[in-house]
Amino acid sequence: MRKRIDNYATHKYGNFRLRMGRPLPFGSTLVPGGINFSVYSRFATSCELVLFNKGEKDPFAVIPFPDEFRIGNVFTMIVYDLDYENIEYGYRMDGPFNPREGHWFDRSKILLDPYAKLIGGRDLWGQMPDYTNPFQHRSRVALYDFDWEDDRPLEIPMEDLVIYETHVRGFTKHPSSNVKYPGTFAGIREKIPYLKELGVNCIELMPIFEFDEFEHSRYCAETNQFLMNYWGYSSVGFFAPKAGYAATGKYGMQIDEFKALVKDLHKNGIEVILDVVFNHTAEGNSKGPYISFRGVDNKTYYMLTPEGYYQNFSGCGNTINCNHPVVRDLILDCLRYWAGEYHIDGFRFDLASILGRNQDGSPAQNPPLLETLAFDPVLGKCKLIAEAWDAGGLYQVGSFPSWGRWAEWNGKYRDDLRKFLKGDPGMIPPMIQRLQGSPDLYKWQNRGTCASINFVTCHDGFTLMDLVSYNNKHNIANGEHNCDGSNDNNSWNCGHEGTTEDSEVNRLRRKQVKNAVSMLMTSQGIPMLLAGDEMGNTQFGNNNAYCQDNEISWLDWDQLKTNSEIFTYFKKMIAFRKAHPVLRSSHHPEHRDYVGSGYPDVSWHGVKAWEPDNLNNKLTLALMFCGKHAKGGSVQDDFIYIAMNMHWEMHGFELPKLPPGTAWHVFANTDMPAPHDIWGVDNEQLLSNQSEVLVGPRSVVILVGKQIYVGVKPGSLTQIKSERNPACEVKSQEKLSAKDSKFTAINNKPSKPDNAPIKK
Repeated sequence: MRKRIDNYATHKYGNFRLRMGRPLPFGSTLVPGGINFSVYSRFATSCELVLFNKGEKDPFAVIPFPDEFRIGNVFTMIVYDLDYENIEYGYRMDGPFNPREGHWFDRSKILLDPYAKLIGGRDLWGQMPDYTNPFQHRSRVALYDFDWEDDRPLEIPMEDLVIYETHVRGFTKHPSSNVKYPGTFAGIREKIPYLKELGVNCIELMPIFEFDEFEHSRYCAETNQFLMNYWGYSSVGFFAPKAGYAATGKYGMQIDEFKALVKDLHKNGIEVILDVVFNHTAEGNSKGPYISFRGVDNKTYYMLTPEGYYQNFSGCGNTINCNHPVVRDLILDCLRYWAGEYHIDGFRFDLASILGRNQDGSPAQNPPLLETLAFDPVLGKCKLIAEAWDAGGLYQVGSFPSWGRWAEWNGKYRDDLRKFLKGDPGMIPPMIQRLQGSPDLYKWQNRGTCASINFVTCHDGFTLMDLVSYNNKHNIANGEHNCDGSNDNNSWNCGHEGTTEDSEVNRLRRKQVKNAVSMLMTSQGIPMLLAGDEMGNTQFGNNNAYCQDNEISWLDWDQLKTNSEIFTYFKKMIAFRKAHPVLRSSHHPEHRDYVGSGYPDVSWHGVKAWEPDNLNNKLTLALMFCGKHAKGGSVQDDFIYIAMNMHWEMHGFELPKLPPGTAWHVFANTDMPAPHDIWGVDNEQLLSNQSEVLVGPRSVVILVGKQIYVGVKPGSLTQIKSERNPACEVKSQEKLSAKDSKFTAINNKPSKPDNAPIKK
């Protein structure tokens, strides 16, 4: 049998057999009989491969790359006969040390491979590092023997998504989660039945790339708590899942554990979006550590001033030079790897405006990286979502370069809905835009409603319950004298700061939570929920819990019992959105009848039908979706009417008349006590008064216009009570007296924020 010539070694170094490697792909790749190592550095003068036995502090070999093993700016070498399952490796680069010129080479530093697919050294979350060890984050050789069976990305249409943002550790770390492996990928797998019951079909994971949780770790004198880099927005290696998030991380099996999570989520119809951080790394500013990029090729990988200082558009000490061709390729290679090797369905880009900056830091007119990602064939079906701003002041919500592919976290949706929710004046015109998918931001670019990721809360800021429980942030536990975190929260505490035993305040808070999710789930665009909001989760007023690896950040699953009515409401609202395609259009409304139904696709109303209350001091708004226009008229749906009263007094809303044979039914009324606050799909209650609906103080009512029961005449509807709950039906339609306060908001205590409009 003939042997392959390219399996033969051509060089020896000590006992090691070597051969010139292949420059691509970068990183470490198994080849017949050996491992191909390839690393790029434009300015390094030499490179050494440093080999360790797994877990040992001292290397067992240091092999210099022969000069002839350098192809262009790539050092590449095959080393034969290595035990690839039990080695760790790094590089030592030599070259100029001249920070003013952008060079930080230091031959004494052992560096992580920028393309490492598996990273060891920090295998257990929170285990104090041995800082005498000069090589903390160690490259390992990844194996690809996972059985995906028939799994593939789900490719759920964008408009059908309900996104659930969560943190891998915080989701199940609390003892109340009752999972076998809390705080891990395996822990999330155990909670898949819960996610299915809630009804979300997409989970967005906060950063899972390998990062250093001990970055900037410290004790907080005020609380005596040890603070860590809990969120993980500071990447160490872009290609490797975090070992500390895997129950099997101590065995180096984090790749398989994460893939098993993705496969099981897909089996249950749930997509996976990764929150990716390509704007900066954990190496920080000039005082930061050498981990990888700084020592490999600082001038290529980081954005520098002409004087050699680190640009800081990230607010974290450095900024990745995203539009350098080599760095663009790294980012593209990384995303292709996660999409192809891990079957990831999409990516949310942290501080994505940085990806659109030129190498000198100026905003690019036609950012090459963003365009490349938009048209890349491997990423062709992946969701691409931008956090369309950065810490350098570049705010691009509504103007982020898209090429018809990029969606955005719609920060204006968050801000406007919060202001409307707490009763700020002048919010009717902006709310009309937000509820129909923000055409003022996206329609002029022909981007459609799917460009808008609608959210009220996310990891960064108050939880939804805290949004209605605190006027001010309470971040003392962060050890920064309450100076960190945003002061612009648009929150309102409903009359008392923080937790209270006042039943009326707590009732109003629950109602405000329901109001928020009601508006979110009936808005055009893509809704995103923050994990825990569906169970009334609190962070005790902390709106910047980036450093809190404790009960402040962990979900307390006992809240499902305490706040069961909130969970039920969320679950039914998600089901309602899924049941009604008219709420999930990919195109902005045209405000006209283009299918011959007799009604426009979307119409706006106030306390009088067809007349929106858009005066500056008004806090009432209603809209109606005509189901005949669902999916451009290709699908038939019901009429959906949403009445929103953010005033502290009850208002009657005149109802639009429906076609003969159809009638209004109550789906939800946040002013009603549970379980009559929400009825569920196909269990809506026939409305007795078809001409008007009373909407309580600070309340939302959702009606469904659908076919009435057989034998019921439209003219007799005012005499009909719901057979399933007549008491609820009557009470919700009559003028209520003071003794009926259990059905009103806070009858004797009409709370309002300090900046609410004066009652006329």
